[in-house]
Amino acid sequence: MSERLSDVAARIEGVRQLGSVVSAMRGIAGARIQKAREELKAVDAYAAIVEAALGRSLALLPRPAPGSGAAEGRTVLIVFAGEQGFAGAFSQKVLTAIAGDDGPVFLVGSRGAAHAAERGIAIAWQRAMPARSDGIPKLASDLVDALYPDIAAGRTGAVDTVYCEASRAGDLSILRRRLLPLDPDVPGAADEAVEPLRNLPPETLVAEITAEFLHARLMRAALHAFVAENQARMSAMAAARRDVDRRLAELGAAFRQVRQEAITAEIIELATGTAASSSA
Repeated sequence: MSERLSDVAARIEGVRQLGSVVSAMRGIAGARIQKAREELKAVDAYAAIVEAALGRSLALLPRPAPGSGAAEGRTVLIVFAGEQGFAGAFSQKVLTAIAGDDGPVFLVGSRGAAHAAERGIAIAWQRAMPARSDGIPKLASDLVDALYPDIAAGRTGAVDTVYCEASRAGDLSILRRRLLPLDPDVPGAADEAVEPLRNLPPETLVAEITAEFLHARLMRAALHAFVAENQARMSAMAAARRDVDRRLAELGAAFRQVRQEAITAEIIELATGTAASSSA
């Protein structure tokens, strides 16, 4: 009986340790979400400024003829999937959104790359999602550097981003946003009374600002994906915490039952011994 008690007690201790790990992972994910959301405010402001500058620069170029802006070449997909585990079906949902696409896939996320290999998705370029949001600007720069050679050579006609966005309520939604070709009616492209002061030809100016535009949009998409993955992890850890609490309650009831059985057996043994002594 004492062996059964020690077994149940050991299982209770193991589940409690697991609960501590689950709570720690949930806390880390929450802290990352809070920090990344604050950084998103700065990135949104930066992206708005760059987008307005791009619009004003595009207004300096001749308007393309209708239909002349149709994209030629392949469509590159920049997919932001999961980096680590314990996030439920986060990566699978993102990869399902690109099912049927045959363009080159630039994938961010080591866990997502493993799931992509299982699905037979060919990866043209892959990087890990930074463990901290501080590394996302460098990731965006690497993406721009990887895209530009094919764009300059005319092999890329369009660039789409596919990522997951988390609402304040914790709901996750998969988004697909087009980065290239540029929309000539991007905000800020309206005619102005005074032409902006510039030191570069319009074509060079547009090319330079387009690189900044891509960098800003990629940072924004990566930050949203970073928040969404940690939100998915928080939800998974919350479910795990509930399971741990339920398991602890069951083991606690089992421990009390085994202990009561042990006490009852000892009382019966003592009573039997006393009766035998009295009879002797």
